Amino acid sequence: MDIVLDQIDRRLLRELQKDATVAIAELAATVGLSQTPCWKRIKRLTDAGVITRRVALLDPDKLDLGLVVFVSVRTNRHDPEWLDAFAKAAAAMPEVVEFYRLSGDTDYLLKVIVKDIAAYDALYKRLIGAVPLSDVSSAFAMEQIKSTTALPV
Repeated sequence: MDIVLDQIDRRLLRELQKDATVAIAELAATVGLSQTPCWKRIKRLTDAGVITRRVALLDPDKLDLGLVVFVSVRTNRHDPEWLDAFAKAAAAMPEVVEFYRLSGDTDYLLKVIVKDIAAYDALYKRLIGAVPLSDVSSAFAMEQIKSTTALPV
């Protein structure tokens, strides 16, 4: 479904990205609507797939998940069966929080969040055992400079 977003829709989306738990009355007042039209816009944006879900964002440090690893993967296999097996293996690993197919020298990039090096090593062993890979390279994040889930709407 194609949807045209006006300025109120965009403001609603920005506000919901800040806090999806805000009361509808407060959200409506912030964007200059009454409650019913505000709710109808949110429902329309959800039905159109613009809003895909609402989640709680967690502090990884408070959960003892302080190590972020970017895993670059190269493979000699590019057939759909291999990709399906690799995607299923990565999806089954909760430590893999993002997974991309890339252009260029690296075929796939995974963002992994784990407790420590030992936890990453265990994940690495599961990953290389899942499907044939030609090269796996890991980069450990030293410092997080910016992190946001908000899209620029």
